[in-house]
Amino acid sequence: MVVSAVAVSEVNDEGVRSGPRADPLGDPFLTTRFAVPARPTTFLRRERLVEHLDQALLTPLTMVNGSAGAGKTLLVADWAADRDRPVAWLTNEATDQAPGMFWAYLLQALRASGVPLPAEVGCPADASRVDRTLLARLAAALRARGRPVIVVLDEYDRVTAPEIAEQLEFVLHHAGHGMRLILVTRTEPLLPLHRYRAAGDMTEVRDAELAFTPEEAAALLELHGLCLPVPAVRTLVERTRGWAAGLRLCALAAKESPDPQTYLKEFEADRTAVADFLLAEVLKRQTPETQDLLLRVSVLDRFCPDLANALTERTDAEPILAGLHRENAFVEHLGHARYRLHPLFGEILRAHLRVRRPGLEPLLHRRSAEWLRRSGALAEALGHGAAAGDWEFTAGVLVDDLAIGQLFTGLRSDDLAELFSHMGPEATGPATDLVRAARELSRCDLDRGLTHLRHAEQSLDGECGPTGDAPGLAAARLSCALLEALAARLTGAPGRAERAAEAAGELQGAVPAHLLDKHPELTALLLTHLGSTRLWAGCFREARAALSAVADCAGGPSTALLREDSLGRLALIDYLNGWLGRAERKALAAMTEMERFSLPQQSGSGIGRLVLAAVAVDRNELARAQALLDTAAASHPVTPDPVLAAGRAIATARLLLARGDTRAALEAAEPAVTADVASPWFRGHTALVASAAHLAEGRPETAARLLRAVPDDQPACAVGAARAQLAAGRPGAAIDLLDRAHPEGRTGPAVTVRALLVRAQVADGAGDRATSRGLVARALHEARRERLRRPFFEAGPWIRPLLSTAPLRGLAAGWLTPASLTPAPPTPAALTPDPSPAGRPPPPDDRLPPFVEELSGRERDVLVRLARMMSTEEIAADLYVSVNTVKTHLKGVYRKLAVNRRNDAVRRARELRLL
Repeated sequence: MVVSAVAVSEVNDEGVRSGPRADPLGDPFLTTRFAVPARPTTFLRRERLVEHLDQALLTPLTMVNGSAGAGKTLLVADWAADRDRPVAWLTNEATDQAPGMFWAYLLQALRASGVPLPAEVGCPADASRVDRTLLARLAAALRARGRPVIVVLDEYDRVTAPEIAEQLEFVLHHAGHGMRLILVTRTEPLLPLHRYRAAGDMTEVRDAELAFTPEEAAALLELHGLCLPVPAVRTLVERTRGWAAGLRLCALAAKESPDPQTYLKEFEADRTAVADFLLAEVLKRQTPETQDLLLRVSVLDRFCPDLANALTERTDAEPILAGLHRENAFVEHLGHARYRLHPLFGEILRAHLRVRRPGLEPLLHRRSAEWLRRSGALAEALGHGAAAGDWEFTAGVLVDDLAIGQLFTGLRSDDLAELFSHMGPEATGPATDLVRAARELSRCDLDRGLTHLRHAEQSLDGECGPTGDAPGLAAARLSCALLEALAARLTGAPGRAERAAEAAGELQGAVPAHLLDKHPELTALLLTHLGSTRLWAGCFREARAALSAVADCAGGPSTALLREDSLGRLALIDYLNGWLGRAERKALAAMTEMERFSLPQQSGSGIGRLVLAAVAVDRNELARAQALLDTAAASHPVTPDPVLAAGRAIATARLLLARGDTRAALEAAEPAVTADVASPWFRGHTALVASAAHLAEGRPETAARLLRAVPDDQPACAVGAARAQLAAGRPGAAIDLLDRAHPEGRTGPAVTVRALLVRAQVADGAGDRATSRGLVARALHEARRERLRRPFFEAGPWIRPLLSTAPLRGLAAGWLTPASLTPAPPTPAALTPDPSPAGRPPPPDDRLPPFVEELSGRERDVLVRLARMMSTEEIAADLYVSVNTVKTHLKGVYRKLAVNRRNDAVRRARELRLL
């Protein structure tokens, strides 16, 4: 039994007790516990926190709650030093668990700060208890004061006795406006905080607010004599989470380094003073069970109690983690029963784990991977399987989950490629061979990819026989079919792709339906590969069916790249059939798919840009075509995909042809496209470009001969052959070719307009001007809708007199004018040079094409509403866009029409018949 000393005190002449000279145990008071802590010279005052603490004067209770080293004490000490009233400061110790001792020290802190207490308040004489009446007298004395007393209880988390919390709440409640209590703590106190929060009587500063911002961290480092660039400071703040002690300890260590910036970027947390601090202040204060849990979960980025239990093989993780979070022991609660360790704390714990339990870390990773796989967390399971070094398991998880397609879809392809790049040759089995094959094929390395694929197929046949199938192997065989389809696409082998698709269709019924739903990219990849090989083979209808199924699939991010690719190939089909508008819309939709999910353009196929470039050539927008081709080449410099290679060759050759560089056009039209099967449309368009080049150089017979070898089922080539026959002086043969091909009912304006112009030229040569004008009028009507200009440039000088007549002049105005058709020497076929700087030198000024730069669709919408006298705000509301967007479109309209005002824009547009 502890015998309490009788408190001895003195009373002055005014009846105010000066206080006892010793605590209830008879020991002198430790006066250092009443002193406001001194601030170091490198202390940084943070005004945002000081301003927040100023609210403490307005609420009865303030709680500054943060982890060890968060800067709680120095923050409050700095704030208290600037007060114009007494601040009673008490630093608590673990020995102050008895109520009598706690209140004796608190009363002495009040007196030491200069707060006079009436003699009748008294002081505890028994260290183990305090009389309720003493607390009532103290509350009454405080309530009677004119100004509230500020009481700061530092390290309040050391006070764990429930009765002290109850007594403190009693005094705080009955003192009313006479007391402002500030608790500096690592844990939430046992006070009824919910009641204070609900009444608005509480000010809180928590860990997140105590964290240093990058700007504050930079200022702190400057106080330590370190001046670092902003990116380096941000990296340090991210690693320390803005933890005050971590920043200060790192700054002190960096000062001793010859290269502080490199040190702060690369320091090993487990070998610094930071580690000593955290191990002493956090880990060693925990129970053995808690220490064991912390060491084991250090291998995880984030975790839930059930996963922690799987690692500890116990069932107590939930209360331990909740308690650690309450204690601000560097365990962060992320919501939904998910936790994570502070990054530096995690680094130190992992290093400590390797020392205390060598060899345990791989086992923990494997155990985590198995738990996460059962929980459906594929990405995390793969990461921990790789960390465990178990590549057969890791590759098996990817294949069994039908997730091998993610190596191609862009969203996680880079992460997976990096993950499996560490897989060594010692890892063997069907799954590891499939992953290797997928990695190589994703880089378009056909030889290595097919070698690994054959190894995987042989292993699968060895496990279940060449014709049979064992349970659980359907996913692996389906992955084989996917990779076979990709190889067929890259080699231009439609028969091989059809066989792979047929095999995949049979296998899809043998795998769980929920996995197919979970990974829509697998089916989308199969259809994209199949559609692309059908497109290469010239089977446009079948290709459209497969590609449309992908383009119309659910719009999630996992299939965004595949929708982009499919839409781009559908656009190419439309372009080849002469439908420029349709091709443009699909190509733009393909690019929009990338933008919707903020995917980099280089991750897509880029075929949409190639189609837009080809469309721009037909519209004689040669500078735009060149820019699109340059962008496509920069994003995808080399591609083994025959469809992409052919599309680039056609667009480039046609652009060069439009600029009059026939030799370069011939070279560009014949690239080294490697494929198992020749593509009829690529062969046809290559011949078409070559024929046009020879025709431009005055060799119509050669031009006609090149197109005779092309099958008759390609209307565009039939029209080109008719042009060559007409140039060779055989108009009847030209008409016969057009009648047999009948392009008007099968293709779009890019083909039919050229066919109409051939017929018009035949009629003009026969002296039938009326028929010729009628055919040119039809051509102008069709071309105007598509903004199709090139056919009129290619037609030759015969068309100029016709376009000068009144009816046709009106049809051409605003988008095509007679002056724009003047031939440019020395090219005899009247190929108009590119007016852009990238083209050849332009002809004299009187021959420059007086085109108005084409307005975009949205610019036309804005122009129409300008003519209706609508305000900018009204246009924005009508188009469902922002006012700033409308202003941007207005600037574009003014620039293209060469005006500065609204009225001038409307007048100019009417002159050009744009309205």
